[in-house]
Amino acid sequence: MVSTEWVAKNLGNPGVRIVEVDYDPQTAYFQGHIRGAVLWDWKKDINDPIERNIISKEGFESLCSRSGISNDTHIVLYGDFNNWFAAFAFWVARLYGHERISLMDGGRKKWIAEERELTKDIPAPSVANYKVSKVRYEYRVLLPDVRARLGSPTVSLVDVRSPDEYSGKILAPPEYPTEHAQRGGHIPGAVNIPWARALNEDGTFKPVEELRKLYENLGVTSDKEVITYCRIGERSSVTWFVLKELLKYPKVRNYDGSWSEWGNVVGTPIEK
Repeated sequence: MVSTEWVAKNLGNPGVRIVEVDYDPQTAYFQGHIRGAVLWDWKKDINDPIERNIISKEGFESLCSRSGISNDTHIVLYGDFNNWFAAFAFWVARLYGHERISLMDGGRKKWIAEERELTKDIPAPSVANYKVSKVRYEYRVLLPDVRARLGSPTVSLVDVRSPDEYSGKILAPPEYPTEHAQRGGHIPGAVNIPWARALNEDGTFKPVEELRKLYENLGVTSDKEVITYCRIGERSSVTWFVLKELLKYPKVRNYDGSWSEWGNVVGTPIEK
């Protein structure tokens, strides 16, 4: 993780590529972005264009190459919506083995609050030759694997959605009509720790020891395999980042199918 101050000092550093990851670039990136930042549109660039899936290995190689990113580039991600989608892109990049990568603490919100420089100039980086050398499949979990782990004393399921989503009172916030499920509730045995509990008011992460106490007090400890989920996998990427990158838990997996998959599949067990 890097601070906004660090990013401001490293603008123009040839070894650093700043990337803004947005759910809605029209209301974010194209209204002004950090100088030199390239755009990754979460819907178009980080997800498969046809399937409901993350971008393929080959797709990630192409994305990085056209963004001017080589295997030794230090990628710095930030974005809209409290860094939800930047955290998702971070998780995807880690899954595809990129080591030199950071999330800008506080994201776009903090950069703007500090009245730092924005530009509408679109950079045109030289095309690089990026190659994925390893895939960390252990960072991701799919529905059959989640189902196989239900009831295991060595696994913690963390539902990072709002209490109303967790209880089944609502299927999804009204501003996300395409992300509804047929059924409400949560995966059996999951503990509800909303993603935002890890953040300060300005969108930065709370101190590590405070974060450790938050999760340990709710039974989410480093000796267990931890599975995070939300509705489409973006908020759970924030919690994945906290547990894996900040707290250094050894086994943390993001279930990006999340509730929009689990709540729509016939026969999946549900608790309310």
